[in-house]
Amino acid sequence: MRVVKQEEALVPSGLQESFDRLRAHRWELARTGARERLARLDTLKALILERREALADALHQDLRKPAAEVEATEVLPVLLELAHVRRHLKGWMKPRRVAAPLLLAGTVSEVHREPKGVVLVLAPWNSPFPLLMSPVVAAVAAGNAVLCKPSEKTPHTSRFLAELVRDAFPPEEVTLVEGGPEVGEALLRLPFDHFFFTGGTRVGQRVMAAAARHLAGVTLELGGKSPAIVDATADVETAAERIIWGKFLNGGQTCVAPDHVFVHASREEALLDAMKAALERFYGKTEEARRMSPDLCRLVDDAAFTRVRTLLDQGVAAGARVATGGVADAEARYLAPTLLTDVTPNSPVMGEEILGPVLPVLRFESLDEVVSEVREGGKPLALYVFSQDEQTVQRLLQETSAGGTVINNVALHAANPNLPFGGIGRSGVGAYHGETGFLTFSHERAVVRQGRTTFLHLFFPPYRGKAQKLARLASKMFE
Repeated sequence: MRVVKQEEALVPSGLQESFDRLRAHRWELARTGARERLARLDTLKALILERREALADALHQDLRKPAAEVEATEVLPVLLELAHVRRHLKGWMKPRRVAAPLLLAGTVSEVHREPKGVVLVLAPWNSPFPLLMSPVVAAVAAGNAVLCKPSEKTPHTSRFLAELVRDAFPPEEVTLVEGGPEVGEALLRLPFDHFFFTGGTRVGQRVMAAAARHLAGVTLELGGKSPAIVDATADVETAAERIIWGKFLNGGQTCVAPDHVFVHASREEALLDAMKAALERFYGKTEEARRMSPDLCRLVDDAAFTRVRTLLDQGVAAGARVATGGVADAEARYLAPTLLTDVTPNSPVMGEEILGPVLPVLRFESLDEVVSEVREGGKPLALYVFSQDEQTVQRLLQETSAGGTVINNVALHAANPNLPFGGIGRSGVGAYHGETGFLTFSHERAVVRQGRTTFLHLFFPPYRGKAQKLARLASKMFE
């Protein structure tokens, strides 16, 4: 008979039943091979392909996201992940033979990757499809039972995801629950074997505390103020186009978007001109054309609109200047793509991750200033360096820390399943994508097989004479 802990007693019965059903099935899942796991993922892939238009419609209702952007930033990342898992899962699951020291002669040492058990995936609103499905794919590939929850801020996409998961997986293998923060808080009371959360730092701290209470693993993807750095040697036209694309994708509501730009004073005017030109090419030549553009997302809800508009207003009040944009329509949750100049590091707009279509531009004279500001701002999820000077690139790699870095482009590291994707410090704990995701949801179990030959008995007590000399001799081998 299982003893119910006090905090579990506070969990609504429906959530508790879902968790118990998953836990009852987790050992059966642990025994599955690559073929069975891939069959489930193949079903998921077929349903995604069949329902991609319904997904695009849901995301348009929630964020007014253009269909092409849905394909490129929501569907494609999950398809890439599924294809990568299909190619490599069998190899990832094989026990890995490792060498053993001479003292363990006669043994065979292996690393076995086993599922952690029942895992929780809490997804955000800004990229609601891949940021739920990609970790679910990794967790299923690793043989876990999964309980997942999408954000209530994107209700149409949440409903789509609920139907997709229901039709792709048996409920004893993967269950999706919907609801607001109270559901998320209730889930944190359950003793999952791993907690995977994507979102803000404040909630991430609560997730980490919950994982600590349960002595469980935790992965936190938290974002942060990711800078782009444009030095005096950069190709300004190219830098401008790529920064504008990465920043205003999804209405600026992307965790790997450039949050702000440091530009060398000698290139500031040229960069601003090139960024304005890129905005006109992408979204329209006039403010009215940009407001009517079908290619610009809207802020997710009224609270998000108010928060970003307030940051913009506070920045201007503190001395920043709107170089272009600044137009707002609260009813439509529209904020024009905005470039802010004359921004200083202590400006209110630099106090938190913007997650909206406002791009502060800060000039610098010396790279020392940039290094200092990046360090002071914490460890960002991403760092983007635009430079033709390899010494500058190496210095920024060696003297700053970030979850990932791209040279002369933005966001591309998130698209390569062979690379780990994750933050460090305030931008996150742990990583996923590809084999890294498989390992995130796996425990690497050490297994040693003893053969007939062994020298271990020479070290058995009593510790006198030969045993003592052999122990000292063994130590000397490694001095």
